Amino acid sequence: VQLVESGGGLVQPGGSLTLSCEVSGLKLRYYAIGWFRQAPGKEREGISCISYDFGSTVYLDSAKGRFTISRDNAKSTVFLQMNNLQPADTAVYYCSLPLPLERCPSFFASDVFNRWGQGTQVTVSS
Repeated sequence: VQLVESGGGLVQPGGSLTLSCEVSGLKLRYYAIGWFRQAPGKEREGISCISYDFGSTVYLDSAKGRFTISRDNAKSTVFLQMNNLQPADTAVYYCSLPLPLERCPSFFASDVFNRWGQGTQVTVSS
């Protein structure tokens, strides 16, 4: 199983980015998948997760109303639309699968998510 994130970059405060995570090696349509981030010197934190049936769970309070997770099973890709980005959102962003779960865990636990991409850097700065 391979996960490849893309779409990161440098954005000004208040700006938007859409991250993509392409999954290969399994049929994504049967599984939940999530987005996470880790800032320098901080623990990895869960952002959001989307289940096989498109139901989503948001783990990060600061993401509510700003970040939206979605999936395109035909393209085996999950997206994270991020709006109104702030400097506190600067981090490496990862996607991850909680194999073999089809539904998202109700809360974030890093040991449940067991397949990870390499991450994509998001920097929010003026």
